[in-house]
Amino acid sequence: MAEVDYGDKRQWDILEKGYEEDENGNPTTNSRVLPWFNKYLKPYLNITEYGVDGNSEGKVLAYFSDGSMVMISSSSFVFYPNAKDYERIEEDGTVTRNTDMCGTKYFTFFFRPWENSEINKYHYQKGVEPYKYNWDGTKEMLLTDSLFGCKRAEGRTEEAYCTALIQMNGWKIPKDYPLRF
Repeated sequence: MAEVDYGDKRQWDILEKGYEEDENGNPTTNSRVLPWFNKYLKPYLNITEYGVDGNSEGKVLAYFSDGSMVMISSSSFVFYPNAKDYERIEEDGTVTRNTDMCGTKYFTFFFRPWENSEINKYHYQKGVEPYKYNWDGTKEMLLTDSLFGCKRAEGRTEEAYCTALIQMNGWKIPKDYPLRF
């Protein structure tokens, strides 16, 4: 529906990270993602609440009536089937973002329709898709990539390719899925 109103998504404003700057070049509290969200997504989504996560480079959090949530940033759309899984309370009472549950509690998607490059070939001219940035097209890489593979590994920060692995299996969790729920 946004494409009907704003034209081809490849021509939309670039989704930038962080916060806007004042006339002196100092960061403000105005998210760069929020205006993009307000223009291209918010009018077309049935959300119950939204806002900017002040601890995350201006990422927008959009909540849905079924209890799910999506976190929108310049680099990914992270979907939480249960919004309560977004944060956890540490033993000292501080609240942090759950970053060690990719592929089980949250799933990573990507939106980069304007970038025509070899490492973005699975996202070029597409909408929001499972994260496949720099993917070689093999199931093996979805599992073993050192940065984004769908297996817990020392030094890996996010198992972002798990969503593509589920998509490859007809949107069902494969029997040999490497992570446990």
